[in-house]
Amino acid sequence: MISCDEAAHICNKTQYKEASLWEKIKLRLHVVVCATCAKFAKKNRQLTSLCEKANLHVLSQPEKDQMKKRLEKEY
Repeated sequence: MISCDEAAHICNKTQYKEASLWEKIKLRLHVVVCATCAKFAKKNRQLTSLCEKANLHVLSQPEKDQMKKRLEKEY
């Protein structure tokens, strides 16, 4: 049986499609017996879904660099 910390780590990897089949199996087995991790996994899925639907805009690297330069000038 995996620990809750490992289950949380695998849950996060699963959301980014980085978890192996074996990790997913271990997570599912853990979630069956651990209500806290089951709740965490559910909330994690909901958060991922909301972020995907929000169509968030991320700054490009040049935009980040420009913002950083402005902040450095001000301070």
